[in-house]
Amino acid sequence: MKTTITTLFNTQYPVVQGGMIWVSGWRLASAVSNAGGLGLIGAGSMYPEVLREHIQKCKKATDKPFGVNVPMLYPDIEQIMDIIVEEGVKIVFTSAGNPKTWTQFLKAKGITVVHVVSSVKFALKAEAAGVDAVVCEGFEAGGHNGREETTTFTLIPMVKEKVRIPVIAAGGIGSGRGMLAAMVLGADGVQIGSRFAATEESSAHANFKQTIVDVKDGDTHLTLKELAPVRLVKNKFYQQVEELYQNNPTIEDLKELLGRARAKRGMFEGDLADGELEIGQIAGIIHEIKPAKTVLKDIITEYNAVKESL
Repeated sequence: MKTTITTLFNTQYPVVQGGMIWVSGWRLASAVSNAGGLGLIGAGSMYPEVLREHIQKCKKATDKPFGVNVPMLYPDIEQIMDIIVEEGVKIVFTSAGNPKTWTQFLKAKGITVVHVVSSVKFALKAEAAGVDAVVCEGFEAGGHNGREETTTFTLIPMVKEKVRIPVIAAGGIGSGRGMLAAMVLGADGVQIGSRFAATEESSAHANFKQTIVDVKDGDTHLTLKELAPVRLVKNKFYQQVEELYQNNPTIEDLKELLGRARAKRGMFEGDLADGELEIGQIAGIIHEIKPAKTVLKDIITEYNAVKESL
């Protein structure tokens, strides 16, 4: 399967595994890359030296291309970028920040740069900054989200109409049918997060993986927009957030309730009551925890079958 994305990343399939915090370690990234997609290590939940360890282990586990996702608003960004360069990582996805800040630094080192956007405005800014491609993420996606609340399938054609660089669709895609729909709308590839979170190689806690399988439509919601919009499973912590909103909270009130390490507590440590459980709406069609290789194979098989039947 050849597209501008497979050419850009030198992969077999135009499928990127999202770089999710507390979920996307070297095991998942290497498994996806070995299966023909592009695996991403999620640096957002890693101290710099932990990231270095994951990169080194990923290099030993695969001889295929892989990358690192870096939320630019996180601490230690300078150290993280230096480690990426020192370890010879060739692909970096940036998010949650201005693409102008690091794009030219990375490209000067021969690194392919992709930026995650949630609107046409930010896609154009990313293109102007010199990125090689953009990920267009609709608000169906899990985790931190754009403030625009634009759905994936409206965002893709709008962005594709305005930019010349390749477009990767993300948010609400977890099957071959979803991938085909995104490609028909103009995407050059897809980024899939939630479906890979519920895999054997995912570093998520077993409790959280089971929650993903159990989620049905309506069980997630976008909230905490005053801080940074995030899609969460409706658990005890989510209900506390909603109760706080009844009292017109200040930003400080919301920060106090959120506290520190909520996402780690929920997704990595398995606290299903008081943890922050970030997952996309597409979890409603995830019914089984499988090896990442099988997930990717199923997606491509369905994609090809449906495409041929049309």
